[in-house]
Amino acid sequence: MYLEQLSVFMENRVSRLNEVLLALKECKVNVLSLSLADSSEYGVLRLIVDNPEKGRQVLKDGGFSAMLTRVLAVKLPNEVGTLQGVLALLGEAGMNVEYMYVLANAKEFSGMIIKTGNPEEAAKLLKDKGIEFVKAEEVGKIGA
Repeated sequence: MYLEQLSVFMENRVSRLNEVLLALKECKVNVLSLSLADSSEYGVLRLIVDNPEKGRQVLKDGGFSAMLTRVLAVKLPNEVGTLQGVLALLGEAGMNVEYMYVLANAKEFSGMIIKTGNPEEAAKLLKDKGIEFVKAEEVGKIGA
């Protein structure tokens, strides 16, 4: 239901993203999905990795500002309108989606990372409506 997202606050400069990804590569943390949002001076890199705690520690040890955030990982069958249906459920319940991005595709479903202001309430609502979630143990198998 929940995944731990690795969030990294970093300067918007040449090779900084490469430095983060190199640090993760060197400690054998696999990046499964990411989103990068930037401003003129700084960016926020959000990653789903196979070992979030190890990734966070390696980045912190390397001088990066890194933290873990709880996000929902919603399973979406590869059918027209499934994402819109999930968003409609959240909207009708008055829940705002702060951001979202795709989790790597698998053959039978897609995954969507969704951050809301109240992940517990959102998870309960979606579960009660029959929405499935990507389990942490499935994450490394996505796309395989």
